[in-house]
Amino acid sequence: QVQLVESGGGSVQPGGSLRLSCAASVFTFSRSAMSWYRQAPEKERELVAQVSSGGGNTYYADSVKGRFTISRDNAKNTVSLQMNRLKSEDTAVYYCYSVAIRYWGQGTQVTVSS
Repeated sequence: QVQLVESGGGSVQPGGSLRLSCAASVFTFSRSAMSWYRQAPEKERELVAQVSSGGGNTYYADSVKGRFTISRDNAKNTVSLQMNRLKSEDTAVYYCYSVAIRYWGQGTQVTVSS
C-alpha cells in the first residue's frame, strides 16, 4: 500500500520557522517529482513548491519564494519543506503529493499566530 506520511506541522509565531517532512513508501520515489500543496480554510488547495525527481529543479509559488525551500533525499525516500519567516497567511493544512502516481498524503496542520 502506497503511503505518504507528513510530519513537522505545528503552531509557531510570525517570523518563526518550521520544517515539514514527508516519508514515502512502496512506490518508486526516486522517479517521481514531489510537491507540497496547502489548503487554508475556505480556500482552494494551492501548489507551494515542487522538486524534480533528481532534485535538480525546483519551483516555488511567488508567495513563498525566498522563504521556503524544498529538498529531497532519494536514499531515504523523503521530501522536506523548510519554512522560514512564516506569516499568518501561511496557516493551512500542508499536503505532500507524488506527481507520478497522483497520490496525496494525509496532511499536516501549520498554524502561524501570535
